[in-house]
Amino acid sequence: MTKTVSIAYHSGYGHTAKVAEAVAEGAKAVAGTTVTVIKVDGITDADWSKLDASDAIIFGAPTYMGGPSAQFKTFADATSKRWFTLAWKDKIAAGFTNSGSYSGDRLASLQQLSILAMQHGMIWVGQTESAPQLAGTDVPKIEDINRVGSFSGLMTQSNSKSGPDIAPPSGDLETARRFGKRIAEITNRFSKA
Repeated sequence: MTKTVSIAYHSGYGHTAKVAEAVAEGAKAVAGTTVTVIKVDGITDADWSKLDASDAIIFGAPTYMGGPSAQFKTFADATSKRWFTLAWKDKIAAGFTNSGSYSGDRLASLQQLSILAMQHGMIWVGQTESAPQLAGTDVPKIEDINRVGSFSGLMTQSNSKSGPDIAPPSGDLETARRFGKRIAEITNRFSKA
């Protein structure tokens, strides 16, 4: 039976959109998975219906000023209509965020995304890729998987003076593909028949 994974995201400068595309690539690699990508700052009634029919929803937003973007927050607030009816209860959920700095307080964004999922009674799935094991004064390389060491969800980083054509770096995008694949695999294993 085909399962549907939807990615609901906002991207201000194109970096988060690139991450959403990589997450979608990973999810599509899992047999029996249909992937829908929805930009929340232009969401339509048809998009809401797609989210309601999804087996999993992956939330994505850039981290601005220590939390998800205002455009994503507007979407999150609008989900309260689904909350009243428990429309998203027991769906698989996950989240990702991107920021320009190495910290950018991305954890606060992932916590807000996971709290949104918990408010809806969804089942949150985190990141499973190990962070690089470094010694001494070594620093992660841009091709490293999970180079920022997140486990609550997917975190990526784009140098703020780099356009989306070169950022996020290759390791972050590969981590995003693996994250999407993980969410699709979990959805296929645990979602309702």
